Amino acid sequence: MIDERGVKSAESDDNFRSAIVDPRSVIRGSGGGAGMLLVGWLIIIGIVFWMFHGWSEHQANPNRALVSAPTGEVVLQRNRAGQYVADGEVNGERVTFLLDTGATQVALSTRLARELGLKRGPSVTLQTAAGPTRGYMVRLDSVQLAGIKMRDVGALVSDGLEPGLVLLGMNFLKRLEMIQRGDQLILKPMPHHSLQPPASRLPEAASEG
Repeated sequence: MIDERGVKSAESDDNFRSAIVDPRSVIRGSGGGAGMLLVGWLIIIGIVFWMFHGWSEHQANPNRALVSAPTGEVVLQRNRAGQYVADGEVNGERVTFLLDTGATQVALSTRLARELGLKRGPSVTLQTAAGPTRGYMVRLDSVQLAGIKMRDVGALVSDGLEPGLVLLGMNFLKRLEMIQRGDQLILKPMPHHSLQPPASRLPEAASEG
């Protein structure tokens, strides 16, 4: 005679053992899923970083893709620092401009001047917030901001300037009409005003001797 309690006990043991999962099989089985999850998170992090980097660059320079209106005017957006920064060209090479109405001349760094292959002109002494510094004069074949292009523009070169930035001074800006509207600055050539300088010579500056 078979003991029913023994049969039930054996069945219970089998059911219990079948319910236990080998930890090694869990590790092996979940490896692919964990890997896919890691890749997914890396992709998400990369997308977030790319979006933040693009947003940060746009905040610093919201004028990377300027176009001129049919009337010839250019509209600039002020950046988060309250400045007007825009992409443009010097001698056909891409640069970043910072509009500076307090600067009498277009100004650029010594490093950028070397990269552009500019011919060195007279030596000058420049007064800066950090004190006097040395520099020299150059002529730029062309300076272009969107559709506004001027030729034979005088400029200053100094070690004290940020390498990747060109100050767009008043010898460029004074030939334009400037209209401030909120966070926008509208630039347009003055009627009947030539964008070419009256004479091809270096602008006067205090020579260092």
